[in-house]
Amino acid sequence: MVKAVVVTGRDTVPEVRDVELPELGSGDVRVKIAAAGVCHSDLSMVNGVVTTQYPLVLGHEASGVVAEVGAGVTAVSPGDRVVLNWAPPCRECWFCQAGEPWLCKAVEGITSVPRGSLADGTPLHAGLGVGAFAEEVVLPAHAVVPLADGVPLDVAALLGCAVLTGVGAVRNTAGVRKGQSVLVVGLGGIGLCAVLGAKLAGADPIIAVDISPEKETYARQAGATHFLLSEPTLAKQVRALTGGRGVDHSFECVGAPPTIRAAWSAVRRGGQCTIVGVGGRDQQVVFNPLELFHFSRTLTSSIYGASDPERDVPKLAELVRSGDLDLESLVTHRIGLDGVADAFERMGGGHGARSLIVPADA
Repeated sequence: MVKAVVVTGRDTVPEVRDVELPELGSGDVRVKIAAAGVCHSDLSMVNGVVTTQYPLVLGHEASGVVAEVGAGVTAVSPGDRVVLNWAPPCRECWFCQAGEPWLCKAVEGITSVPRGSLADGTPLHAGLGVGAFAEEVVLPAHAVVPLADGVPLDVAALLGCAVLTGVGAVRNTAGVRKGQSVLVVGLGGIGLCAVLGAKLAGADPIIAVDISPEKETYARQAGATHFLLSEPTLAKQVRALTGGRGVDHSFECVGAPPTIRAAWSAVRRGGQCTIVGVGGRDQQVVFNPLELFHFSRTLTSSIYGASDPERDVPKLAELVRSGDLDLESLVTHRIGLDGVADAFERMGGGHGARSLIVPADA
């Protein structure tokens, strides 16, 4: 029996509950969680933006230490430091074979999987197949990625989602080049990681945008050269900073029609707008045929930063170890399992950056 953060239905308050993990099967690993980041996707599973099954153990962005391995597991051993991978590709479907494992059919559309039970025997689901807001988890061995020494184990949790997604959108999806101009709209954990990615790419200027003035401090720490508040004149302000043209690349990290339109309108002719935020299916973004033709912009999305964790986590970890990627600047709150509800409240109010859960006995 371990402690975990459970929600029993839509719009219910997260609670720390006793849960029973499944038996360790052949090919499984049991991981003692060292830290877990509170991601907006977790909130989306509570407020109904993402449809899932309940009762649900939240959490998917995490790091830990392997405590036990099942029969046949050779890639990791007890005592190994790992980053959890919430979208482990099958390596066999058409997309995996085409070199696009982030589009793997085996994980497409999966928001939860049955795993474990409550103390009274009620079957549980694990958020995004992980359920990382817990003291321990049991996962398939291919859902963990070894972490090199020299990278702090707690902040390494952010490599599992925010960094892969935000930095990956810049490096993998958009291919931002040195000297190109970048706009990032929405400065949650993933948006701030997109700013970090733009800095790594040598972009200039890097214009960060949010509705909250307090996000300016975090944006500039991440590498933003300019900060603007989101308002109707945003595109005009961006053009004023880019020779009247607009940016080469914009990254929308909210997932709302107004911010998608703003990010699109701030891009120069021939530039690229990349949608990273996840929105609701009942919303619409409207473009007219003339603007699509005239501006010759590219509109695309970035799923999981077009990342392959087995390939990219070691590369990103090396950037952390060298000091080129500062993950500590993303963490504004360290909390226990009982602090998730407050973390969601801060997130909804646009306060702080990443909240990092550190279980009491980690």
